[in-house]
Amino acid sequence: MSEILAPAGDEKSAYAAIDCGADAIYLGLTSFSARSSAENFDFPALEKLIAYAHFFGVRVHVAMNTLVKEEEVPSFVETAVRAHNTGADALIIQDMYLGTYLKKVCPEICLHLSTQAGTCNAYGARLAKKLGFSRVILARETAFKDIEEIAKIIETEVFVQGALCTCFSGQCYFSSFAGGNSGNRGRCKQPCRKLYSIDRKGFEDRAYRLSPSDLCAGENILKYRDAGVYSFKIEGRMRRPEYVAAAVNYYKNILGGTQSPADLSALKRTYNRGNYTKGLAFGQDKSFISSAVQGHIGEYLGTVLPINGRYVVNTRERCGEGDCFKILRDGKEVAGATYVAPCKGGFIVRSNAKLRNGDKAFITTDASLNAGLAPQRRTKRIPLSVTVRTGRKIEAEFGGKSYLSEFEVQAAVSRPTLKEDIVKAFDKVDTYPFTPKYVAVNVEEGAFVPASLLNSFRRTVYADYYSFCGGRGEECSVPVLPKTAKISPVVNKKTATVAETLCGLKADIGIIKPRSYFSRFSPLASAFQGEKFLYLPPLLTGEEIEKLKPVISAFDGIYCGSNYAPELARELGVKLFIGTGANISNSIALSQIKADYVALSKELTARESKPLVGENTFVLTAGDIKLMDLIYCPFGRSCSSCDRRARYTLTDEGNRQFTLRRYEVGSCRFEIFNCAELVSENCYTGRLYDFSVQSDPEAAERAAADVSQLKNLFRNYTKGHSETPIL
Repeated sequence: MSEILAPAGDEKSAYAAIDCGADAIYLGLTSFSARSSAENFDFPALEKLIAYAHFFGVRVHVAMNTLVKEEEVPSFVETAVRAHNTGADALIIQDMYLGTYLKKVCPEICLHLSTQAGTCNAYGARLAKKLGFSRVILARETAFKDIEEIAKIIETEVFVQGALCTCFSGQCYFSSFAGGNSGNRGRCKQPCRKLYSIDRKGFEDRAYRLSPSDLCAGENILKYRDAGVYSFKIEGRMRRPEYVAAAVNYYKNILGGTQSPADLSALKRTYNRGNYTKGLAFGQDKSFISSAVQGHIGEYLGTVLPINGRYVVNTRERCGEGDCFKILRDGKEVAGATYVAPCKGGFIVRSNAKLRNGDKAFITTDASLNAGLAPQRRTKRIPLSVTVRTGRKIEAEFGGKSYLSEFEVQAAVSRPTLKEDIVKAFDKVDTYPFTPKYVAVNVEEGAFVPASLLNSFRRTVYADYYSFCGGRGEECSVPVLPKTAKISPVVNKKTATVAETLCGLKADIGIIKPRSYFSRFSPLASAFQGEKFLYLPPLLTGEEIEKLKPVISAFDGIYCGSNYAPELARELGVKLFIGTGANISNSIALSQIKADYVALSKELTARESKPLVGENTFVLTAGDIKLMDLIYCPFGRSCSSCDRRARYTLTDEGNRQFTLRRYEVGSCRFEIFNCAELVSENCYTGRLYDFSVQSDPEAAERAAADVSQLKNLFRNYTKGHSETPIL
């Protein structure tokens, strides 16, 4: 068994997915949705949609996959319970610890762990199952071998189509620190889709250096199915209904063995960024980054030939009124164009730009295709039997359910009720997605039912049956939440420092972050006098973890912000320092987590984080602000010409410079750090310093104790979110 899971950013897309035969849809509410820019759903609209979906056996998953701050917890819990009670088949949650609290107070809720939680190996999957989740939605970067292992542990959902985030799932802070809008709270401004240059030969020109092509798994979906994956997810809550319809058709036909080239053509014409990539599950392919084109480029049709002041597209394809095109030159978009008329060898287009011989034309709007993709509203034929007898209540059986009218049938005084009257009444289905299939209509001679009573009875039957088909599970009551957390009387005065070397550092906790995890880096920590922790990247494959286990045993513990860390630390019997990537942002999550030390989310203000502090909590106070983890090579894996530097500079259109740090875990991975370092004067709990890219971490650590010294040390600095809240 498998599931095609389609996006529903608005009602039109939701109904398109259901009517095209999706097995399930996912959508957001007007709050706590990671796609806040989508139209989303209020509760009346949700109730209406769930009834329609359930009538056709389509499941509805409600995404509540944003970070939840302390003051938002009561509203989040109330909304989650209400969504369940409205009939949602599952809730998609990012905060796994808040999720397990929901499961405890409302065991009937079905929880799916969002891709934002970053599940990427068997350790994270086991923790999700232990915490009460029934499904994990895997990080898009998860390797195929790990997908096979995870599918043996818990029901698994993978992305097969749509936009890819450039950063590792759930740990992107670029939009947050560069623009004050948090991707973790559904307000991403997509800085990854902007133009950048990199100070490496061949990458100096500005291009879309961080913008991935759209994912299209294609027939690889069959490999996923054979590996045990249950749900195949189509991304696109911000996209149009015709895209949803084309994607559902494409993957259903692949699974059914009936696909044709026309299916992929339709998909490309409804949305195609970068001519697609197969994604990272099978390794980075050459088309992973769409550096030349950003946005929908459609499907290639032919080349442009200027003739007598007209632009002719040479192609065998037929186009028509309403069709639109993008014109590319040397791989870059130069203009748009619209259809004018057919001509010999192709068709004529109009463009405001001057087109050249050999420019390539891509169709981005196919009016005829879009009209054909609009599905007809689904209906079912339901068996109906009606018996009308004088002195008795009307008997009806509809869809296997039996009904009796509240009134008794009278004898006719003048014209009796006929069989045709019964059919005429029950043919009126209003907006219900069904029609009666008359099995038997028996009317005793001389019986009479007023039309008003007959219509009232029909409405009762249809309403009850429709409600029955869209049935809900057992309802929950909203729990009484524990009182808001109070500041711990025990103040944590420890310092913890992240650096590539611990030599010369004086912190209580040293967190070594090596440039290469499989080289001999232990001497860089040997002289350190405090507790020694190994920094683990947000993604490790199962194979990488096995190789690192002997290395980890030489340390007191691990520092990690991913959900695989708790189970790994427990198995190895080492201490656990939960990193900022875990995004701990409320007291319920903090109370559920089992760790020796916890770094609170770096997206919290001082006011928001103070109620959460305790004797083992830390706040990022100074140093480098990591914005992104890239589990791919931004240079397209051009290894033979790579200079393999440890640092590069990423420069945006405003000439802001961001450090691009390279490190190795078998293969190369990269981190992006903010253009300004952090200097915070809030010292109400343990201080966490990040000197990942500092050339002299020892000097930086000394300066961190004195804010004025730190400001002098850094060329550029920011207070981060310590005072200014994010949206």
